[in-house]
Amino acid sequence: MKNVLFYLASFVALTLSLALTQAEMPRVDGLISVASPYGVTETIDRVAQVAEAKGFTLVARVDHAAAASKVDMTLAPTELLIFGNPKGGTPLMQCQQVLGLELPLKVLAWEQASGEVLLSYNDPQFLATRYGASCDDVVTNISNALQGIVQEALAQ
Repeated sequence: MKNVLFYLASFVALTLSLALTQAEMPRVDGLISVASPYGVTETIDRVAQVAEAKGFTLVARVDHAAAASKVDMTLAPTELLIFGNPKGGTPLMQCQQVLGLELPLKVLAWEQASGEVLLSYNDPQFLATRYGASCDDVVTNISNALQGIVQEALAQ
């Protein structure tokens, strides 16, 4: 009987733990999040390195946690990388110029309360739908490029 109670308690604890971990990840339409095996800074370093190697220009890097500390506030490690390539972005804006609000591309590495690091970015397909862009080939190219950068950066 003690074994049954032990296993039941373990199962309940594991289930709650998984539920809480999943609850940390916000459910946002059009947001793609991938777990990173690296810390926040290394994750962004790796994305930057891969993006540059593929011909993208690094526009900016924002350390939100460092900015928070400058005003005596705390924030879990959170870094944003902004990068782009006019060869991909310009055709997208030619299709629907207001998509310039979403360019250059952005990825956010952030640490959940559980310590898990996620890399999040906007789904280009979702953005195209949101802005009524009908340039499937261009959106597919951007989606594939962004997914490829993320996959390569997170590979072990």
